[in-house]
Amino acid sequence: MMSLQGKRAIVTGGSRGLGRGIVQALVAEKVDVVAMARDAAALESVRKDLGVETVSADVADEAVSGRLLRELRPDLVVLCAGASPPLGSLHEQTWESFSHNWEVDAKSTFFWLRHALLLPMKPGSHVIVVSSGAAVRGSPVSGGYASAKRAQWFMADYAATEAARMGLGLRVHCILPNLNPSTPLGRKGIAAYAQRAGVSDEEFAKRFGPPLTPAIMGKAIVDLASDAKREKWDRLAYRVTGMGLAPVD
Repeated sequence: MMSLQGKRAIVTGGSRGLGRGIVQALVAEKVDVVAMARDAAALESVRKDLGVETVSADVADEAVSGRLLRELRPDLVVLCAGASPPLGSLHEQTWESFSHNWEVDAKSTFFWLRHALLLPMKPGSHVIVVSSGAAVRGSPVSGGYASAKRAQWFMADYAATEAARMGLGLRVHCILPNLNPSTPLGRKGIAAYAQRAGVSDEEFAKRFGPPLTPAIMGKAIVDLASDAKREKWDRLAYRVTGMGLAPVD
């Protein structure tokens, strides 16, 4: 396993929830972390608490991804930012609400991976795309969320293939975290599905137990990033649950 000490990482969506857990885990490994998000106040809390550099910007702005990759030359990029999906069944959505996560999650992943290949990132670098367990089974009460998350998975696959074809030495992983009560997005999703199933939020959440936490998410990222030779984590995609990482069959 490779030491991450002294490496530089960019974590999008690093101001709260699972993203903040990732930042905290990387800081514990003495990684030089740049946390990126739109909420300047939340980022200031991360800066004060964890002592990291922060950037307040729109993750889906193509100019931002290209500039930060050129200027910072990171060893690791974790694409954890995403929009909270408008909740409602298919017939309750408009096209604007249904496509919301395509315009943020999928679009931002496209830009960051595109620039990682075009720049390109230096040999030995690593991009981890945070998708969702919804990419496996769907998410019928959150519009286009699941399809956007599936698109992230496809794009990670495409980027890994192109990086290998071009001999860039760039590693790409895609991880799919379980629905969990550790984030506002997760709690909203649990509440919506619990209501649909006619059970309490607590009862529905038990279906995903033990719960995924920011600390478990952070450890998953460290585990993947530390395996420089891909001797252990040799798949493209992994589920992340309260039990940690598990390969997607």
